[in-house]
Amino acid sequence: MRLKSPAGTTGRTASTAHSAAAGHTAAPTSSAVRVSAAVKRFDRSETAALGQVDLTVPAGSITVLLGPSGCGKTTLLRCVAGLETLTSGRIEIGDADVTDVAAEDRGVAMVFQNYALYPNKTVLGNIEFPLRMRRVDRVARRERALRAAELMRLGELLDRRPSELSGGQRQRVGIGRALVRDPAVLVMDEPFSNLDAALRDTMRTELVTLQRRLGMTVVFVTHDQVEALALADQLVVMRAGRIEQAGPPEEVYRTPATTFVATFLDGMNIFAAEGPFEACSPPGATTVGCRPDHLRVGAGGAADIDLRGQVLLTELRGRDRLIHLDIGGRRARMRVPADTRPSGEITLHVRRSDLHHFTADGIRRS
Repeated sequence: MRLKSPAGTTGRTASTAHSAAAGHTAAPTSSAVRVSAAVKRFDRSETAALGQVDLTVPAGSITVLLGPSGCGKTTLLRCVAGLETLTSGRIEIGDADVTDVAAEDRGVAMVFQNYALYPNKTVLGNIEFPLRMRRVDRVARRERALRAAELMRLGELLDRRPSELSGGQRQRVGIGRALVRDPAVLVMDEPFSNLDAALRDTMRTELVTLQRRLGMTVVFVTHDQVEALALADQLVVMRAGRIEQAGPPEEVYRTPATTFVATFLDGMNIFAAEGPFEACSPPGATTVGCRPDHLRVGAGGAADIDLRGQVLLTELRGRDRLIHLDIGGRRARMRVPADTRPSGEITLHVRRSDLHHFTADGIRRS
C-alpha cells in the first residue's frame, strides 16, 4: 500500500469483487496473507489457542475475524503481525515466508483498541514517530506524515496532544501512524470498541472509504456482528481456536455452515426437528433453525408451519420490537414492527422455505 496525496493517482492491480464493484483496485504493494496449519499454544497448554488454522486473506480486501471472547481471533491477528510466534505452521505475506521474521520487518502495521498514542507528542509527532525510529530523514519523514494526516483529515489538529482530542480523532491518529509506514498489511484489533455507537458508524464508513481508495489489505478483529457484516469482504467466524466458517458476509449470513454460526450471527432460533417441523426436515436433520425476522404473528398458509408461543418479554429496538417467546418449552425470539405489541399466548407461523436444517453435530444439512 502506497500513500498518495488526495489529488494524486497511482497504478493499481485488481482487487476483490466487493472493491471492484465500487470502482476500486488495489495498490501494487498491498499483499495477500496466507496462514497454513497454524497452531499456537501458550505455556505448554494442552488446549491450543489456535488449532490447525488455514486462511487466505486476499490482497486489497478487508477480512474480518469475528467470534466470542477467547475464540482465538486476536491471537491469530497477533501471529500475523509478528507479536506472537506460532507453535507450528506457516505465515506468508505476499511471496515471502514471514513465519520467523521479526514484527518490524514484516511490512505489517497495527492499530490498537486503546489508541496507544504517546501522550507527550503532538498529532504530527505521533504520526511520524515510526519513521523516526526507522531513521527516515527529516524532510521525507515530515512529507509522509503530512500526507497521512491529510488522508485522515487531521490537518487542523497537528499541534494538539492526545489529551486534547476526541476518541474518534485519537483513533484517526492511530490509523494515520499505521499508514505512514506504507504497510503491505494493516491489522486492526477492535479499534472502534471504545467509541460510542454513532462514532463507530462514522469510523466504519471512513475506514471502508479509505481502504477502497488506497487498496489496503486489512485484517480486522471484532466481536460485533453488525460491524463485521458492514466491513467485511471476507467474513471469518472463529470458535475455540478454529475457523468455523469463512466466505463473503452475505453467504455466511444466509447459509450458516453450523448451528454455532447460525446462533452467533443474529441469534437464529433452533428447534428440535420434531412435532410441526418433523415432516419438512430432510433425512439426517435433527434440528431446525429460523431467524427472528422469519417468525410472523398469526396463522400462515399452506406453505407455512403454524406454531403456538407464550410471550415472555418485549424489547423496543427503535423501528422494531424484539419479542421473547416460549415455543414448546424452547426459548425463541421474533422481530416485529415497533407498533406491534403481542402478549399472552399467540399463534405464529414460519415459511418452510425460511427454515435451516442441521445434523446432530450441528452441521448444515440444507
